[in-house]
Amino acid sequence: MPQTLQASTLRTQVAAIIAGTGSRPAEAEQVAANLVLANLSGHDSHGVGMVPRYVDAAAEGGLKPNASVKINLDTGPMLALDGQRGYGQIVGVQAMELAIARAKQHGSCILSLANAHHLGRIGHFAEMATAQGLVAMHFVNVLSRPVVAPWGGGDGRFGTNPCCIGIPIKGAVPFILDYATSRVAQGKMRVAHNKGERVPPGYLIDEHGAPTDDPGVVVVPQSNGLFGALMTFGEHKGYGMAVACELLGGALTGGGTWHRPADTARTVLNGMLAIVIDPAKLGTQASFEEEASAFIAWLRQSPAGQGFDAVQIAGEPERKARAAREREGIWLDDATWGEIVAAGAKVGVSLG
Repeated sequence: MPQTLQASTLRTQVAAIIAGTGSRPAEAEQVAANLVLANLSGHDSHGVGMVPRYVDAAAEGGLKPNASVKINLDTGPMLALDGQRGYGQIVGVQAMELAIARAKQHGSCILSLANAHHLGRIGHFAEMATAQGLVAMHFVNVLSRPVVAPWGGGDGRFGTNPCCIGIPIKGAVPFILDYATSRVAQGKMRVAHNKGERVPPGYLIDEHGAPTDDPGVVVVPQSNGLFGALMTFGEHKGYGMAVACELLGGALTGGGTWHRPADTARTVLNGMLAIVIDPAKLGTQASFEEEASAFIAWLRQSPAGQGFDAVQIAGEPERKARAAREREGIWLDDATWGEIVAAGAKVGVSLG
């Protein structure tokens, strides 16, 4: 049966399953909190629905519980780190904590992180930076079954390769732009498939390269054993950004790019290049704060367009979702809840 659970209950249940993969209690609780926060933020694709995949990835050996980042290079304003296949919610935070400290010390930091298991919602890391008054830019690649087609191509060749930019706004909530370079996140297709929903035109091609509205083509193998693929956002422009994320997040970080046939492994590895800037050390702090606030105010003065209540900036829908879901609970469809229960059973946790 579908479930509506309070965030606190879900955190406890997910932490128990993550602990079942071998994680120490503190790690299990941090991973669970991160996943539930994604659900609260309205990003169910990066939320607790990932738990079954994490359980399988740990069983494969591709996900290493209790791993920490390894520092391969530290020149002060430049850091090259290896996530050692640890939970992305752990090694990603460790990496950003180091980068934030370096940016405050030197004014900026270029961070490369390779071999992190699924980093989850990249906006979480941008929020860490903006909370400290810092600007952050993130370019991420995905090493897993390729699910996105190149512009002009007919099958999956790379991952959803997220890009994220976080900018603090003085006296207001930060600007958090966080998006997959595919037209829609792969996880959203999993959620839609589990709900039995169709998707709008232009999101997908099937296993033959033809347009389709069936999200199942990228979730389960089709009759010929092949998968369909997601399309990039913005046609050739989104495709170009996806390639940039692969080259920066994968090739430049040392984590590697995808250039081999698809397999059935459940492990998802990410590479991330992040640039963190302290405006206070750039010499433009006062004008930055004034001009950023003035521009946001200017945007909000625009009259609402047809079908909209008001102009918003990136990050606001997530904050509104958090408030509503903290109050009303987090709804999980029957298929997703069933997969989580089954994942718990694999590691000896009964959610009954």
